[in-house]
Amino acid sequence: MNEAIRNLEPKALWNHFADLNAVPRASKKEEEVRKFMIDFGHSLGLETIEDQIGNIIIKKPASPGMQDRKIVILQSHLDMVHQKNNDTDFDFASQGIEMFVEDDWVKAKGTTLGADNGLGVAAMMAILSSNDIEHPPLEALFTIDEETGMTGAKNLDGSLLDGRILLNLDTEEDDEIGIGCAGGVDVTAGRSYDLQEVDDSQTYGIKVTVKGLNGGHSGMEIHKGLGNSNKILGHLLQSIESDFRIAEMNGGGLRNAIPREAWALIVVDNSDVAGISRALEETAWELKNEFQHIDPDLTILIDAKVTAPEKALNLSDSQSFTAMLNELHNGVFKMSEDIADLVEASNNVARVELKDGKAEVQNLTRSSVEDSKMEVANKLKDSFTKAGFDTNFTGSYPGWQPNPHSEILKTLEGIYIEMFSEKPKVAACHAGLECGIISERIPGLDMISFGPTIRGAHSPDERASISSSQKFWRYLLQILKETPVK
Repeated sequence: MNEAIRNLEPKALWNHFADLNAVPRASKKEEEVRKFMIDFGHSLGLETIEDQIGNIIIKKPASPGMQDRKIVILQSHLDMVHQKNNDTDFDFASQGIEMFVEDDWVKAKGTTLGADNGLGVAAMMAILSSNDIEHPPLEALFTIDEETGMTGAKNLDGSLLDGRILLNLDTEEDDEIGIGCAGGVDVTAGRSYDLQEVDDSQTYGIKVTVKGLNGGHSGMEIHKGLGNSNKILGHLLQSIESDFRIAEMNGGGLRNAIPREAWALIVVDNSDVAGISRALEETAWELKNEFQHIDPDLTILIDAKVTAPEKALNLSDSQSFTAMLNELHNGVFKMSEDIADLVEASNNVARVELKDGKAEVQNLTRSSVEDSKMEVANKLKDSFTKAGFDTNFTGSYPGWQPNPHSEILKTLEGIYIEMFSEKPKVAACHAGLECGIISERIPGLDMISFGPTIRGAHSPDERASISSSQKFWRYLLQILKETPVK
């Protein structure tokens, strides 16, 4: 299946991508891919360094005639989001990504593709292994754990790098040059409940399932109004006017992915089963109509007369939990006042789990402004506190402050106009790139971000444009040719 990928042009890029995608590389589980990259550097006879946290640095001297150019740091992250459809039989820990070509797109069979940020990694590998590409002195920085905490960037040993220009290859629109990004903080809340025995009059449960949503990147796609399965499930439960008790709930997965699926098991009086089922079906119809354009495959299943579990939350706690879930802010919180069409602050209600009386809710709050980031986080905390939850803020990282007067930005703009006869979009993004963190580890860096067009990142619909990857590759090679002199 992957042979079709290896025959794509440029072959150097796609062959390295196929090699990379054969290696498991989940965030915080990068042992195999780190070894893969170390072996790769050593096979080329290049200086290869692993810092104390696990980032890999491979250094390559300038090509002939380019020794007078400034040292350039090429940077991408090794880890990828591991997401699959529920009906896909796939083990990320032991299987390589199964890819195929459809029209202008490279896709994966029921899983994330890993183009985020695998195409950036592959491009760096292709340049390092080439004997005929003109380039300045290079330092290839492969960071770890970008997707779930950016711990690689946070713990980077900046003294190992001499470059003062950094090209981050992690932007997902090929006509865009990134000069800034959002920071973020993980907001996690949890509590325990005392479960109560289910009454004899409650021999039936109702299982409510939400699935078929598109999902997507919780930063880059948060402004699209895509359905969040956890919030949709909360809305369904809130629409029930009769008494019900929650026994179990499970929705979403990773913080940086808009959740696509969720389900809850509730306990109701036998006499209320038919009426509650009808009410849920009516609300389901309204929701499917509401999301028919943005999430046309939304599916809501109401499975009545499921055998009731032995225990569930009491009525009061069930009502409090449902109210909290509906109160939590999800989506765009504030748009930027300084940059047109840029989301300033947002939140993704990413993961909801209630099992055996233990509840946890995971969020990822993003903002390009520190004050508004904490405003959203504290608003969430207020909602959790009212429901008796304890809240923790962890993994906070800074945004990347735009520098519209950057020297390397001027270089990249000029090259883009010359090559493609149009101006690129110069923008900040709402995703969490590592640039802001790296600049704290290496003060004075002149940074820029760009990359090929990728759609549906962080979801099984992830796909990479073939023609755009060719454009990105030609653009990157020209940038290396025209790197400023020292």
